[in-house]
Amino acid sequence: MLERLSNIFRIKDLRTRIFFTLGLLAVYRLGAHIPTPGIDANKLADFFNSNAGSTLGLFDLFNGGNLRRLTVFALGIMPYITASIIFQLLTVIYEPLAKLQKEGELGRRKITQWTRYVTVLLAVVQSLFIGISLTSTSAGGMVTLPKGEFLPLCVITLTAGTAFIMWLGEQITERGIGNGMSLLIFTGIVVGLPRAIGDLYDKARTNTWGALTPLAIVALLAMMVGVVAFIVYVERSERRIPTQSAKRMVGRTLSQGSSSFLPLKVNSGGVMPVIFAASILSAPLLLQNVSLFGSGPLRDNKWLGPVFRNLAPAEPWYVILYIAAIIFFAYFYISIIFRPDDIADNMRKYGSFIPGIRPGKRTSDFINDVLTRITLVGAIYLCLISIIPMFLISGIHFNHLWLVGSFFDQLPPWMTNGLGLNFYFGGTSLLIVVGVAMDTVQQIEAQLIMRHYDGFTPKSGRIRGRRSW
Repeated sequence: MLERLSNIFRIKDLRTRIFFTLGLLAVYRLGAHIPTPGIDANKLADFFNSNAGSTLGLFDLFNGGNLRRLTVFALGIMPYITASIIFQLLTVIYEPLAKLQKEGELGRRKITQWTRYVTVLLAVVQSLFIGISLTSTSAGGMVTLPKGEFLPLCVITLTAGTAFIMWLGEQITERGIGNGMSLLIFTGIVVGLPRAIGDLYDKARTNTWGALTPLAIVALLAMMVGVVAFIVYVERSERRIPTQSAKRMVGRTLSQGSSSFLPLKVNSGGVMPVIFAASILSAPLLLQNVSLFGSGPLRDNKWLGPVFRNLAPAEPWYVILYIAAIIFFAYFYISIIFRPDDIADNMRKYGSFIPGIRPGKRTSDFINDVLTRITLVGAIYLCLISIIPMFLISGIHFNHLWLVGSFFDQLPPWMTNGLGLNFYFGGTSLLIVVGVAMDTVQQIEAQLIMRHYDGFTPKSGRIRGRRSW
């Protein structure tokens, strides 16, 4: 393994890409310590500590604690993710945009440019809502500047930070190693792990869970190891469809037919369906503290208040919508990155076929049926990883259900109230960390194998690395 790791630094291009990626990630972390002017950091930290188990804590996790301190990178990449969702939806329902996407590199560049514009627009709107919420009377005096000065300053600072983060992610993807946006989220989670471990140590030292505290901590760590193993197993799982290529003439040579397979990953969307679902369900969280025309926060409104309360994290309706959104985006994402018609056409052009399946539409329908089944398995896996840890973090408030809530009063308290853990021990954070790490390692391994070096996996079967630089 040490020899394989040293091979990374023997390749100049790969070494440059890795150092470039690490440098930009360091710049990202540097921005996490530049606060937005006019904020009382202590009162803001107290507010986030009281909402550590909510969706607000989840977004703070994605942003690496930037939202907790309201730094210049407080919005993170969530506006960019939301803009990407908008354009991916439009490519399905709006034909001119779908044609533009099929034009190749030029069309994709135009869509990317429009995504950037929408990202900036969303950042302006979100930063304005944040500024209005912080300057409201219910915010408890978190802002030390007059409202007329703080609002434009907040909008300009947070929007510029979002635009800079978007540029960092694109540069990492283009000139570095791995997916830039995913690595930024990965970095935000990893830097918070020491704080999460410290929080767990405090719970052990103070016997938060009584006499069962040591046993609970051991069970929690064992669960984390089991979740990581389960994530790795599913992320590497794939459905292999056997294919056969016919004999054909290549120049003056008759190429022999060969057998191969078409690999379809169980979870092709990775963590993106979870991030998309969390991004969509964040709208009530951003709007509930907004005060319109001096009438108080919307969460206190006679008609909208119950809606916001039912869509709060850990509420049954929130859980139901969260599961539905994950399943929807799992299918939606796979419909974008996988097109069975194109795969069937390419197989027919190159003389390949699936044994027992006629080429053309029959092949396309067969691949689509297989994708539908395995995507459902992948979506259920994502739901389990995202929902089960919620029992440990904040519980699920089944006792708040109308009419039938009293039947759930007999449940153990930890199921309805949780254990008060941080999101760092949740399945979502572990899924992001493991998924991004595996994807980055695979890209590094592909670079090594392409240059005839050994990969990291034992079955890479490539030429052993040269010892010269």
